Amino acid sequence: MRAPPRRSGCPTRIDLLSPRPVTPSFPSAWLKADPRALAFLPDRFRHRTARAEAVAQAATRTVSPALLAVLRERHARLAPSPARERNLELLGRPGTVAVVTGQQVGLFLGPLFTLYKAASAIVAARTLQEETGRPCVPVFWLQTEDHDLPEVDHCFVASAAGAPRRVSLTHADAATSRVPVAHRRLGDGVLTALECLRAELGREPRADEHLSLLERAYRPEATLAEAFTEVLASIFADEGLVFIDPRDPRLAPLAAPIHRLALRDAAAVSSALARQVEALTQAGFSEQVHIRPGSPLGFFSPDGVDGPRYRLDPAGPDTWSLVGHPRGATVTTRELSDWLEKEPLRFTTSALLRPLLQDTWLPTAAYVGGPGEVSYFAQLAPLYAHAKRPMPLVVPRARFRILDDRARRLLHKLGLTPDEAGGEREALLTRLSTRDAAQTYEPAASVEARLFGAFAAVLDPLGEPMLKLDPLLLDALKRTRGTVRAAVSRLAARYGRALALRDQVTTERLDRLRALLVPDGAPQERILGMAYHACRFGTRDLARSVLDACVPFSGELQDLTP
Repeated sequence: MRAPPRRSGCPTRIDLLSPRPVTPSFPSAWLKADPRALAFLPDRFRHRTARAEAVAQAATRTVSPALLAVLRERHARLAPSPARERNLELLGRPGTVAVVTGQQVGLFLGPLFTLYKAASAIVAARTLQEETGRPCVPVFWLQTEDHDLPEVDHCFVASAAGAPRRVSLTHADAATSRVPVAHRRLGDGVLTALECLRAELGREPRADEHLSLLERAYRPEATLAEAFTEVLASIFADEGLVFIDPRDPRLAPLAAPIHRLALRDAAAVSSALARQVEALTQAGFSEQVHIRPGSPLGFFSPDGVDGPRYRLDPAGPDTWSLVGHPRGATVTTRELSDWLEKEPLRFTTSALLRPLLQDTWLPTAAYVGGPGEVSYFAQLAPLYAHAKRPMPLVVPRARFRILDDRARRLLHKLGLTPDEAGGEREALLTRLSTRDAAQTYEPAASVEARLFGAFAAVLDPLGEPMLKLDPLLLDALKRTRGTVRAAVSRLAARYGRALALRDQVTTERLDRLRALLVPDGAPQERILGMAYHACRFGTRDLARSVLDACVPFSGELQDLTP
């Protein structure tokens, strides 16, 4: 976002702390069918005719025999699933299409939305098949090329007693590693993580079922991707969910043409993408992925396929810098071309190039994504146009808020709705603790706004005549305003704490409820893993509840009561 232009001369009003305009969220605007958002990403998923057109277009493409052979071999390592075998057979037939989703391979499946993504793809595929009569297969793309280990080496476990517990692996180099997570073994730290889960959840009614599944998959010698796939494949065996890991060495030659295109046309593609970002910015939205001039949207591993990867940026004629390389190394276009022939697995995609690779390998009719991926696709039209490939339908994943019996009891005791429970904590505590009191107390935030507002209403009109008298008074005015703001904030904070402590039982109940529904103030599905609810209600029963509740092509938040 560009900084606002500097004004010359003295201000006529002191507006040093006035709020800045809030940039709207592109995914929210898109889901609300805001015309500004639809100009960048049409909501074709809402319209049955557009869905049929996307399926018909995808049905003209086929899956290569080489890709099918790899998929069959890899899936043979998983527990038998007649539904998955049937879907693999269908992928080999002309006219079959795919609904694709994907996610980083987080520990113990990562946040709950991983489960929701998989279920959304399954339901969307089922619905498109019913609408069009064409076979449609749900596919889960394992995002194993990424190297950000701290994003995937942990999960959060809900607890009825208080704040969620963070359970993580113990890789000493997690913060500095640049190796794709596909090559990371779990190590002995996973045994400690499993013990933590047992200690936290072992008393839940269905704990042994779920924890035994995790213990079979998450072994020290397994990779994050292998364990992740084994668990998710088990959960959705009856639905035949298919998996693709782009780090399979046998698939690397199939990715080489995409990397070659990205290198050859880097300048043209990045310029077109930059223009798209500029248009998004002018429409009031922020970019999801920064576009670097001349970037080929990919990474290269100079030390081997299981070595660290570095982003490629132009460094001169036919020369590329390896961004972040400890010695500032560079590589030539000729060298990259040679490696694409000899060892293409040294190349990995970025978040913007990955969708094009997916849709090159698969007859993708629709992609199911979360808010971040929706924002990616808002930037991607120029890349697809340059590659002469149609963009798939972009479908919002299902969104759920699980209200188990514990959460429902707390809601009842507190007299709150689930939406109210997600409000500002201090205001909620004030409301709850003074609900039955003879004296009505104003919320702390309201007190702060009223006090400072009264002060500002007196000070601000004095600004212009004071500055005309002596421009050097500006610093004094700023200091006075800041000092009073800080003092009022301190007073309001103390007042708010006093209100909150009036009823400790209510405070504890509210905090337990928020830990279940809005941990750390964030949506439940983005923080908590599935282990808590799976141990309470059963792994497959939880998945079935999600599948049954999925409304295809919706994206609206729903409450789920297993």
